[in-house]
Amino acid sequence: MKPALAYGLLGLPLAMAALPVYVHAPAYYAGQLGMALSTTGLLLFLARLVDTVQDPWLGHLIDLKAGRLRGWMFGAGVLLAVSFAGLWLPPVQGKALMVWLVVMLIAIYTAHSMLNIAYLAWGARLGNEAALLNAAAWREGAGLVGVVLASIVPGYLMAGQQVEQGMAWYALAFALLLALGIGALLYRALPWLGGGQKQSWREPLANPAFRRVLLPYFLNAVSVAIPATLALFFIRDRIEAPQLSGAFLAAYFVAAAIGLPLWVKLAGKIGTAKAWRLGMILAVLAFAGAAVLSGGDVVAYALVCILAGLALGADLALPPVLLAGLISPQHSAASYYGIWTLLGKLALAISGLVLPLLALGGYQPGVAGQGGLSLALTYAALPCAIKLLAMWRLNLVIGDVERKPKS
Repeated sequence: MKPALAYGLLGLPLAMAALPVYVHAPAYYAGQLGMALSTTGLLLFLARLVDTVQDPWLGHLIDLKAGRLRGWMFGAGVLLAVSFAGLWLPPVQGKALMVWLVVMLIAIYTAHSMLNIAYLAWGARLGNEAALLNAAAWREGAGLVGVVLASIVPGYLMAGQQVEQGMAWYALAFALLLALGIGALLYRALPWLGGGQKQSWREPLANPAFRRVLLPYFLNAVSVAIPATLALFFIRDRIEAPQLSGAFLAAYFVAAAIGLPLWVKLAGKIGTAKAWRLGMILAVLAFAGAAVLSGGDVVAYALVCILAGLALGADLALPPVLLAGLISPQHSAASYYGIWTLLGKLALAISGLVLPLLALGGYQPGVAGQGGLSLALTYAALPCAIKLLAMWRLNLVIGDVERKPKS
């Protein structure tokens, strides 16, 4: 197995777990298991908030315990596999189900964060910008394969008659792929180059260039998280085509996979930050049209998914590379990525609050004509506005954070 492939392989199971947790779990607990929509949204917010605050500490721990990397990555993998299965196979009902959901989510988030922060930090020490872009392409490409699987398979399983049995098989397949990915990373990929001084988790905040890029990254993450949380609701109750949910999500992520090498190539020519800005523009153009769609607009929504998916490729590959160029050689990378992923998790936590917001606006899942306009504006118009703010902030700092492409 080639080292680049061995490095990228872990991206597949990590993405394969992330999409169902963030996209399918809200609809599964609110629709399949009968939990109230507002309760589901508040519990998601609570669990994601816990996940958010722990990431800097996890990044600092990874820096301190880099010599024991194999041991704790194995433990994190076991925890992730077990808790992921538990999320879809709850043995309780009623009020206990609420506690179960929070506990399983926190366990999944903690294990996933430990693996993901180390994974990103590993890829940040692979050489010059060309090497970083190549590593990001393998990682995100494998991740998109996992996302495509996760967009099709759980949706298909949840539409069947034996949902729990189907998700049990999905969880088993995920566990096997996770073991393969961790093994390939530890024993076949390029070696871990943690390096750098062991610093406080707050030390990266003393880096002015790093501080400047945090706000545009955070705003952009919020603009991506909101439609991800609402996608299945929008497809079912606005487009009125729940049977095509898997196809729409697959089109979105396949388009991202197709666009990924194009964004990497463009970043090598004009710079990472400038290429990312173009991706933001494309995303706004795509989602602006979704706000006016209604029942039966299947073809138009498919086009939205394709264009937004192309833009997603930039959001996936380019920000981590931009960050890698801002990390001082004297500092360990994991602490930086701990803060970086904190902002991504905070964006996801905030996106969970749109569910009770929609409930206040009169939207009821599965009830035709109830809060449809509110759903459309929250799913499409609100993310566009936030994305424009992110692009404005990136424009203000692009000269400070851009790492010039190397010939």
